[in-house]
Amino acid sequence: MKEFGYRRAHDVTGAVALLAADPEARFLGGGTNLVDLMKSGVERPALLVDVRELPLDRVETTADGGLRIGATVTNSDLAAHPEVRRHYPALAQAVLAGASGQLRNMATVGGNLLQRTRCGYFTDVSKPCNKRAPGSGCPAVAGEHHNHAVLGASGHCVAVHPSDMGVALTAFDAVVSYESADGPGRIPITDFYLPVGDTPHRETALPPGALITHVSLPAAPVAAHSRYRKVRERASYAFAIGSVAAALDIEDGVVREARLALGAVASRPWRARAAEAVLTGAPADGVTFAAAADAELAAARPLPDNGYKVTLMRNLVVSVLTELAGGDAR
Repeated sequence: MKEFGYRRAHDVTGAVALLAADPEARFLGGGTNLVDLMKSGVERPALLVDVRELPLDRVETTADGGLRIGATVTNSDLAAHPEVRRHYPALAQAVLAGASGQLRNMATVGGNLLQRTRCGYFTDVSKPCNKRAPGSGCPAVAGEHHNHAVLGASGHCVAVHPSDMGVALTAFDAVVSYESADGPGRIPITDFYLPVGDTPHRETALPPGALITHVSLPAAPVAAHSRYRKVRERASYAFAIGSVAAALDIEDGVVREARLALGAVASRPWRARAAEAVLTGAPADGVTFAAAADAELAAARPLPDNGYKVTLMRNLVVSVLTELAGGDAR
């Protein structure tokens, strides 16, 4: 591991100033992703700025009935918070599905959103990778890609985003707040992650050196009736091969409102707008649920070894929606 400096930030302005003074510096939250990448040589910061003691560790109810979640709130505290469990149960379920208790005790909300892909070519510095070394190529296209993207990918990168939390936040229209050298800003989470295109090394819309301070969830009554389901290759904690965050508001057998986001299928948490359009105003039954899944997955472009994901995600979407509807999808 490359030698690095360490500074503990005591206020947000000071933290941002430290990064502005050193472009090779990185913010350190729980370190559950960054430190691993430093060990493998993917990340080589000259300075780590520890932000864990900043006053950003609270979950607060907003005036409109939503939530304001500080960036240094741990995953454990977020999942256990009574307002999260009551009003956004899919978010609590996503966090609990994401990692072991030990990791949740360390990992932070801000860090979770900024975690990097788990593609083996990205984490192996002996291999080319456009995300790590722009222009070097994407060996996953012709190589190992069974858990890679089927939606929104390009020939420059087919890796998926690993966050479980981000999928639920995407379903509920979260907004990411940040502080930068040029002042504060806000980015809807649907715009926070950039399309992979031909610049996979540009992952988020955060300005250089910006510090995530909060994530806001607007009031969404539909979110109280939500679920998060994750499929993985082993029963113990592992990254998803497919996941769904969904919420339904049903009245008299008809879907009044639907929220749906997919995980482990693209370079970012995938908001399923086409599926939501099919669901809204339609009967809450298996025919509608299957049509919604098919509408979203019509854009899928699987690689030779990950076509199973299309079938898996179709079945997962139908299953979760059926559970929310309290019925049988047949």
